[in-house]
Amino acid sequence: MGPEAQWRAALAEGRLLLQRGVASGRAFFPPRAFEPGTGHAVEWFEASGLGEVYSVTVIGRKPPEPAYHVALIALDEGPRLMSRVEGMAAEDVAIGLRVRARILAEDPPLLVFEPA
Repeated sequence: MGPEAQWRAALAEGRLLLQRGVASGRAFFPPRAFEPGTGHAVEWFEASGLGEVYSVTVIGRKPPEPAYHVALIALDEGPRLMSRVEGMAAEDVAIGLRVRARILAEDPPLLVFEPA
């Protein structure tokens, strides 16, 4: 099973996993077979799921449809990934907002964030 499939299988189990270089300890995303830039071995570890909004774009839609957003989340472990923040209006999602990961039990599972 490839790295992406392993990551998605963990999400299906309700677990947020990241990879890091065995030698460097540097965490990264998306999942890969080898550490980016070095080609060294990698290992999986359980992420805290905590982070903050690094950047956000709000996309307005024609009324009566509500606006939506895409957020770049900087995880506490270092990597950044794109997702969305649920539980608040798109216009209220701000840079620096502390967030916590939540895995939606969909097919396939979906990683979203909520205010911490």
